Amino acid sequence: MHKPTLSTPLARGSLSSRLLSSLAALLLLPLPTLAAQVPVACNNTVTDDETLNAAVAASAVGDELVISGPCLINSTVRLRGQRAYRGGEPSGTVIRQANGANLAALLASDTWLDVATFTGDPVSVKNLTLEGNPTNNTGRATDGIVLMSWNSTVENTRINNMRGSGIRLTNTNSAGTPIVNTQVNGRIVHNFISDSGVHGVHVQDSGNSVTDWDLIDNWIADSGVSAIRLENSAGWKVRGNHLYGVGQTAIVAQRLFGTTISDNYIEGFGEGTTAGTWAGIGATVQGDAASVISDNKIFNFGGEPNTASRYHYLSISQVNYGTGFVSVTGNAIRGIGSTRSTGLNYEKGGGTALTVTSTGNLVTGVTTARNVGTGVTVTAGQ
Repeated sequence: MHKPTLSTPLARGSLSSRLLSSLAALLLLPLPTLAAQVPVACNNTVTDDETLNAAVAASAVGDELVISGPCLINSTVRLRGQRAYRGGEPSGTVIRQANGANLAALLASDTWLDVATFTGDPVSVKNLTLEGNPTNNTGRATDGIVLMSWNSTVENTRINNMRGSGIRLTNTNSAGTPIVNTQVNGRIVHNFISDSGVHGVHVQDSGNSVTDWDLIDNWIADSGVSAIRLENSAGWKVRGNHLYGVGQTAIVAQRLFGTTISDNYIEGFGEGTTAGTWAGIGATVQGDAASVISDNKIFNFGGEPNTASRYHYLSISQVNYGTGFVSVTGNAIRGIGSTRSTGLNYEKGGGTALTVTSTGNLVTGVTTARNVGTGVTVTAGQ
């Protein structure tokens, strides 16, 4: 059988000729539009939010909006999904709430603003400073960033002086309706959040949507209530955060489920005027997957200033259903020697039982080193 060579004409309709025809047709197709860097220049006037939102509205999927100059805003900047928002360096790109604006948030997901019932597409926010200007905005508890978007990132951002929370992740839109799907797989990394009236980082989850995020290597200072409040901590990694100046409980981690809380440095907690039982780390547990609380440093350098309060440095206070399992190892706890302090507190609450592997923890300077409630089993592990 004769085989074609390089000098043999290709038969009409042969496989090789069809492939060449297809390749020629592909070469004639227009190239896809490439994502662009979109410069957005502010002028430190109250029209800056209009400039920012017009640039967002005109942007395409994949674009990066590069924001420069001080920005003065009196309406919320809309974060459309599948886009990045960044400054050059945080101190060089300051977005400040204008006097009397009383915004719900400085930046917010478009889905949250538009009262959607599903989570938004991913966004990336980095290298910005957000300034709440609370003295001149007393009519509302403004949040810095409100995200109702999955697989999103907030990185190297400074969030200062919010009457509300620095960052709020929520499963509930601006009208108070919860989403019907999940909002997972995001990262909050290397931010400095200071002087929040409520929480530094607030995970608001009335269902089971905002799970499996990373909260890593942040500095959170001077929070009115909690530095970190996770209403759903399932699948979260809370690691390497430095927390100080906390009004009530430093880390609230509700619904532990495959959760890791490790290597955090808590300088103090329960430093506000509200009386209660406050913790460095305060957790509740789901009755399925096990969780880990390890290698945290929990102190109270500011003392235990409220004489009507009790101070639990690391507390598991409730199993929400079934039997909870938690490994608590390698934590360093040092109190101030007051009569109102407990180092490790393990209680099952209304759950069936709680099993804790509790070993290698340094506990000193507290009245009660470890409290073990009824229905709690404490072991040294294997």
